[in-house]
Amino acid sequence: MTSDGKIFSGANIENASYGLACCAERVAIFKAVSEGHRDVLAIAVVGKSEDFTKPCGACRQVMVEFNSKMKVLRRGLDGFAEDVTAGSLLPAHFKPRELSKK
Repeated sequence: MTSDGKIFSGANIENASYGLACCAERVAIFKAVSEGHRDVLAIAVVGKSEDFTKPCGACRQVMVEFNSKMKVLRRGLDGFAEDVTAGSLLPAHFKPRELSKK
């Protein structure tokens, strides 16, 4: 969800060469950016259980680069629920020079 309330969805896009796959979190964020929305406030990650709602390291880095205070709403179909920030999922994250000046 972006600051203007627009919601973008994403899905895991698998590939036999695992490194070329793209997670739902990055798909949703990149879709928002490609449509001119860079101010991402929140992202919902829904999976089978707690283990299936843990964003990978690449997704965590993308999230914090857009907004380290982004709310990450983790939900499991088994009833698991946790709300955290992107920054709490990736403490001491890498900050490119231009981002660290903000």
